[in-house]
Amino acid sequence: MPKIKSHSGAKKRFEVTGTGKLRRAKAYKGHLNQHKDPARRRRHQGKGLVAKGDIGIVRKLLPHL
Repeated sequence: MPKIKSHSGAKKRFEVTGTGKLRRAKAYKGHLNQHKDPARRRRHQGKGLVAKGDIGIVRKLLPHL
């Protein structure tokens, strides 16, 4: 039986929290920020959690987590 490989792109984009939840980067903060409200920029800071409906997909891409 061949080994199951993790998806290379997903490995770089997701991490597991201490309690086993999946953490992801937030969108809309990469560039063109000068015209965005400071509050809007703050909302997109840091990391978010993967939605319940998407957890199965990410788990399939990362079988060894």
